[in-house]
Amino acid sequence: MTTLEVANRLVELVSQGKYDIAQDELYHPDAISIEPEGAQGLTTVKGLAAIKEKGAQWNMMVETFNGGSVDGPLVSGNWFTVAMHSDITFKGDMGRAMITEIGVYNVVDGKVVSEQFFYSRG
Repeated sequence: MTTLEVANRLVELVSQGKYDIAQDELYHPDAISIEPEGAQGLTTVKGLAAIKEKGAQWNMMVETFNGGSVDGPLVSGNWFTVAMHSDITFKGDMGRAMITEIGVYNVVDGKVVSEQFFYSRG
């Protein structure tokens, strides 16, 4: 798959909430997932199994997914980016939040080899 094909497929699956399918289909087994420094509860991990575990940890923090959208992709060479907007109610004291996130992905030989997230909470 080309970078554009990978990017479009990722946006399609993420828009449907099918993160596991996106990872199984599009990610390299040794991919890395990079979180911003000081990210609350999430860390940078390497390997598809660790990325899936990080997703499970994220899901355990969420009480309700109230809605969201995905914009993009924007492709340049072996890189693409998407903007993700989520309205989430977290468990515990964190409450409800609107999260706007930018994901930057690197594709090599038709597979995502890295993803890096930039976000703020408002």
